[in-house]
Amino acid sequence: MSNPGLPPESCAGCGGRTPPRTTDAVDDRAVEKVIYAVPGVPWEMREMVAGTVLRDLAARSANATVIRSRVLRTWGQSESGLAELLADRITALDAVGNPTIAFLASGIEGIKVRVTAKADSDDGALAMLDDEESRLRRLLGELVFGIDDESMEHVVLALLERSGLTFAVAESVTGGLIASRLVAVPGASRSFRGGVVSYASQTKFDLLGVPPGPVVTAECAEAMASGVRRIMGADVGAAVTGVAGPDEAEGRPVGTVCMAVDVGGDVSSFELRLPGRRQQVREFACITLLNFVRTKLDV
Repeated sequence: MSNPGLPPESCAGCGGRTPPRTTDAVDDRAVEKVIYAVPGVPWEMREMVAGTVLRDLAARSANATVIRSRVLRTWGQSESGLAELLADRITALDAVGNPTIAFLASGIEGIKVRVTAKADSDDGALAMLDDEESRLRRLLGELVFGIDDESMEHVVLALLERSGLTFAVAESVTGGLIASRLVAVPGASRSFRGGVVSYASQTKFDLLGVPPGPVVTAECAEAMASGVRRIMGADVGAAVTGVAGPDEAEGRPVGTVCMAVDVGGDVSSFELRLPGRRQQVREFACITLLNFVRTKLDV
């Protein structure tokens, strides 16, 4: 957000003009200062910071240290659980101070483990990140599904394409959220055949061939997964059904979710209890089902 009290040349991102300099007395020494005024529009701000401000700061700095970060995306363990798994490694890194590890719970994007390294050069920092990533992958195993900007849907679609398989999904509790996330990925049509939002019980019975009866069950999820695979002509079918709230359903508490995956007729399912309110349950169900598909494909 620009400051109307500053002249135009005070914006480091505008036309490459040098920001004005001011001095202040600290222990009788002149200290040079610089002010950067950038737009409040996020994408414009990021471009100016990356293209001008950071370069200018680097040029002004007497310290040539390079700082780089890498994010390992995980799912299947809580933030506290990850901290326990990595406790010894975190202690070892705390003793040396570089690199460092931090956690960020990001809902439908998973729990992120950010590694930050400092070195004298880009190559040095990247080498440290490569080494630490290898260590963390050995400790966390299949909990790590991607790095940096790789979302769960990116990873699942890449696995499907690599295997030459097509995919379809039947959604109840998530109401189309999974299909929406998948089609947001460029090139999704190469593997994703489509989805069915079978929100009403009767739709499950009539369209997907689910036997009449309770629908918040693993058996219902299995029938949904096989049904959507059949009607979409896909190699892999997946399904999710459950209770998002705010009220119980079929005597099942809020957060109860059942999901299944059918890979060429080989059907697997499980039931779990997800935390949070309605939207959180739906988002956690989305990433959990896609992670279930990932584990079935990544063999």
